[in-house]
Amino acid sequence: QIPGGCNGRVEAVDSRFFVFYSHKARWRVPYDHINLLEYGQKVDRRIIPAVLISPLFLLSKKRQHFLTVGYEDEEGRQQAMIFKVDKDAIRATLVSLEARTGRKVDFQDEEARKAGKG
Repeated sequence: QIPGGCNGRVEAVDSRFFVFYSHKARWRVPYDHINLLEYGQKVDRRIIPAVLISPLFLLSKKRQHFLTVGYEDEEGRQQAMIFKVDKDAIRATLVSLEARTGRKVDFQDEEARKAGKG
């Protein structure tokens, strides 16, 4: 099990495994065990003081890109991993996972579809 808040990188370039690397360990899931790919964006609104521009506060959006990978473990139990993926890497990761698993990515909403498909 990957501990929450664990920093690392995901790779979908291995011919047999989806891999997550952290500074302490590595987790691998065979592509043929993956049964769910879901992509969505969590939008956090942050208030930015704009004192020099206006006495009012401005709202800005900070988009985060989340990939959920569902899979069946070696004991036949359903598991899931949720990754926050860099915006510059999400499209390539989604395309690679679709190609290697033979599954289509489920998008949480139309905005996520646009961001994931480009």
